Amino acid sequence: MQVVFWLIAGGVVGWVAGLLMKRRDGVLLNIVIGIVGSILGGWFIAPFVGVATIDQGAFTLASLLVSLAGAMLLLAIVNIGRRGTMR
Repeated sequence: MQVVFWLIAGGVVGWVAGLLMKRRDGVLLNIVIGIVGSILGGWFIAPFVGVATIDQGAFTLASLLVSLAGAMLLLAIVNIGRRGTMR
């Protein structure tokens, strides 16, 4: 059941990150971006703010924001790699 939750939450987080970063990706890529972004947020952002991420089983507003920040960080890195700019 937790895998289904990760897919749904990852899709929503990836979709919102795509909207904020002005990207149009498919549903599958949004799910991947959300899950990988949540993992990145857990590694790099969560220790500084002291919250768990959605991939660690926590479902709070703070965990969703950390996962969203991680997904946006992932998209920024991808954009820099592709075009040399963050947009």
